[in-house]
Amino acid sequence: MISNQYAIYMYTLIKKDDKTRARLGSFSTPHGMIDTPNFMPVGTIGAVKTLSADEVRKAGTQIMLSNAYHLLLRPGPDTIKSAGGLHKWINWPGPILTDSGGFQIFSLSRLRRIKDDGVEFRSHIDGASFFLTPESAVGFQLLLGSDIMMALDECLPYPCTRDYAIRSMDLTAGWAARGKNSFIKEISAGNIFPTPDSSLFGIIQGGTYLDLRRQSAGQITGIGFDGYALGGLSVGEPRELMYEILDNTVPLMPDDKIRYLMGVGTVEDIFESVQAGIDIFDCVVPTRNARNGLAFTCFGKVRIRNARYKNDYSPIDPSCGCDCCRYYTRSYIHHLFNINEIFGLKLLSLHNVTFYATLMKNIRESISNGNFCEFKKEFLGIYAG
Repeated sequence: MISNQYAIYMYTLIKKDDKTRARLGSFSTPHGMIDTPNFMPVGTIGAVKTLSADEVRKAGTQIMLSNAYHLLLRPGPDTIKSAGGLHKWINWPGPILTDSGGFQIFSLSRLRRIKDDGVEFRSHIDGASFFLTPESAVGFQLLLGSDIMMALDECLPYPCTRDYAIRSMDLTAGWAARGKNSFIKEISAGNIFPTPDSSLFGIIQGGTYLDLRRQSAGQITGIGFDGYALGGLSVGEPRELMYEILDNTVPLMPDDKIRYLMGVGTVEDIFESVQAGIDIFDCVVPTRNARNGLAFTCFGKVRIRNARYKNDYSPIDPSCGCDCCRYYTRSYIHHLFNINEIFGLKLLSLHNVTFYATLMKNIRESISNGNFCEFKKEFLGIYAG
């Protein structure tokens, strides 16, 4: 294991559910505490689409995600460094987790070439070529001032051959070790502007092969990180297969470290993943669906473009206290979407982000009260009914 004497922020396990692997905890960061289980809205390029940082905070969000790859392209390192780091630049006071670029290896496959020492990308903006290494991924995230940084990995597609999954798993493990060594060297050299004591997480890969997932878990936990993530899921595999991978892999993740499931965010998947022992999530589901006219409520999904809402003067969700539900009706928001008024996108985005923050708060309370299974059954029974 590569020693890290510098990390002072840590995960605290508060309570385990008696009937499942669900757990209640907290994770301290330089910009505040995160209660777990928790959900991170995605602010890929420094903004949760249509919402201000203050609106995201008031919705109940404790931590948001940004993407180092996209910020590296625009506006670039110099602009964010001159602004005093990402937190100051976007006016977000809470913790930020940044993804290193591993997902872009998956999603921009036609624009990249993977080598042993890193990934060569052609910018999707202007075609310019640049090379991302495990070391440069760490260096840029330190410059951003991320509270939680992710080691560079390769996110595999589904399906994927076993031979490729093995090569990719070993590559990710090698990159993880290099990233961890670079992390320690940078901190030893005093390169901690603007956030001291950032955390570095390693990512478990292995495709849909259970034995490779076990092997990858051993490789990554053997290096030693401040937290651990499961990557390469929710990329097209059947939901039941994802749950099987969770059930077989999560128990191999250290009990005293925070566990992160990357890119997963449907309500059903969150409940199942919390039950399996996952602590934090991120996904574009709340905001992307909002921009397409879909609102999440504790009574199910509301597709606001439907004609049935033209004269519906009730709020999106009567049980919700967000400004969208307090001040506006389904009828009005239906009208905004029909005339392509951007204010409608903002209102539903605000509601959906609030819905997710409230859902995670209620899940935490159910674990604390010892009735997680009952809460899950009751909520999903109404939500899917």
